[in-house]
Amino acid sequence: MLCSAHLNVPSFLFLQPLNTAKLCNPTFIPTLRKTSPTLTCGSQPQPKRNPTPRKRPPVDGQKPTSRNRRKSSYGTSRRSILKKTFSQEQVTFSTPVPDDPVVGIIGGGMAGLICALNLEKRGVRSTVFDTGVHGLGGRMGTRVIEPQPLIFDHAAQFFTVNDPRFAELVQSWSEGGLVRQWHGPVGELEAGGHFLPLSSSPPRYVAVNGMRLLADSILSQTQMVDVVRPCWISKLEPYNGMWYLSENGKPKGQFDAIVIAHNGKCANRLLAASGLPLIARQMKRLELSSIWALLAAFEDPLPVIMSDGFPFEGAFVRGVDSVSWMANNTKKLLGSSNNGPDCWTFLSTAAYGKRNKVPQENIPTATAEKVIAGMLEGIEVALGIAKGSLPRPFYTRLQLWGAALPANTPGLPCIFDPHGRAGICGDWLLGSSLESAALSGMALANHMADYFQNSGLPDEFAVGLDTEFQPLEGHDIGQFPGMEEEEEINQQVEEYQLTT
Repeated sequence: MLCSAHLNVPSFLFLQPLNTAKLCNPTFIPTLRKTSPTLTCGSQPQPKRNPTPRKRPPVDGQKPTSRNRRKSSYGTSRRSILKKTFSQEQVTFSTPVPDDPVVGIIGGGMAGLICALNLEKRGVRSTVFDTGVHGLGGRMGTRVIEPQPLIFDHAAQFFTVNDPRFAELVQSWSEGGLVRQWHGPVGELEAGGHFLPLSSSPPRYVAVNGMRLLADSILSQTQMVDVVRPCWISKLEPYNGMWYLSENGKPKGQFDAIVIAHNGKCANRLLAASGLPLIARQMKRLELSSIWALLAAFEDPLPVIMSDGFPFEGAFVRGVDSVSWMANNTKKLLGSSNNGPDCWTFLSTAAYGKRNKVPQENIPTATAEKVIAGMLEGIEVALGIAKGSLPRPFYTRLQLWGAALPANTPGLPCIFDPHGRAGICGDWLLGSSLESAALSGMALANHMADYFQNSGLPDEFAVGLDTEFQPLEGHDIGQFPGMEEEEEINQQVEEYQLTT
């Protein structure tokens, strides 16, 4: 676990990115380039702060009113998000960091939750805001359909462990009964029904009873983290040395620093008029894929028998335009002895998602019918069975992940603007895996804790504000650290078999 509380040195000097040949070595920028006008945000002269811990600001605290709030020159026009991003003034907080800072974290996925957890370990309080109606987790999403029940992991399917810091965390989850290894057969399925199993190394982990329960459990033992959901933070306002957060005009609290732990168009819109042009610029550089998730329950088993006579439970699909992954959630989560309906998750390719992309909040019926039909036909092609012979599912649900996975990355653990007291964490900063998300949350938490302890030298804590992005390779459903070597060996074996 990263911690440099006993040193007056920024923790980012000790951070290392994931060791992958597909990413360039990250370069940390030690200074903050001022490329935008600066808006100083301070408070009126006050008596010296009381060193005792202050009372935590209530979540529904008062927002600055029009009478006492400095009028800002940004965020009021009808210009595009892009123009706002590059023309807005840079906020620079002039007041000292308080002895008992409180951080607002926007996004309750793996990165945001781990950030909150590690801030608490450094004695920093936080509030996590998440839009989830059913629970936290972001892409650690699980659907449970009553009364059967039917259960589906409809985003992250499993994860691997490569970094010792993440391994320590996963070990604690395993000892607490939150995760276990997935021992079922997983491999690569070529169009036509040719299945090539992957070895069990590295171990594949799944959350017991679904990924979402892991997210809900991460903060169950914390004492200094509040969670507010469902909540869609729509505005950030700097005032009097603090950040004021609101949801559609309703105050949601004031914080000494903020963390953006989500991405996509909503994050871009939030940052466009925030007073954080350098942070906003980096977020705008991120390119994201779109993935369709089809959840389908079958009364009869699918024809997924391997050469040894046993069915596989998960497969990376090759050579099919509409499908990149398929997994039997019933067997994965409940075990092979379960005799209930088989609940399958099918994920599309990124190309198919892009070609059929629509607003994910309002999917037209015609598009949904087209995508479902196209993906079911793709499954028939993958399994090598006749068109129309796939058992008919008695339940289907379609979801579009419009901002599914990153296509590029800066290749560093976190981004932090010390003058604006704002940071970014997320899997995309290092790759596209749950491990990347966790490492990013750890890195930003420790970096911000160091900054709070050494706030007299803000320039030295600027990280990633100018770092260039590089293309990111991996599966259409993400990266799985440690599995690349195994897949390369399988590909070589298959090519040898074809030539001989």
